[in-house]
Amino acid sequence: VDGRRPGHSLGLTIEELVEELKNYQVKNALNLDGGGSTTFYLQGQILNIPADLTGERKISTAILLQKK
Repeated sequence: VDGRRPGHSLGLTIEELVEELKNYQVKNALNLDGGGSTTFYLQGQILNIPADLTGERKISTAILLQKK
């Protein structure tokens, strides 16, 4: 969930996130750092709106999902 961007999305509290995950019957979840160090990138495109006005940040670690 994008956050810190009035007019786009203010994000979720941990409590709100828990309720959303329950609604989707999620059994396991992982909450990571948010804000400007979070970017959702798929097939060559950034799909979220980064919190930093300058765009996405350089990062040293990532979680990658790959189809088998």
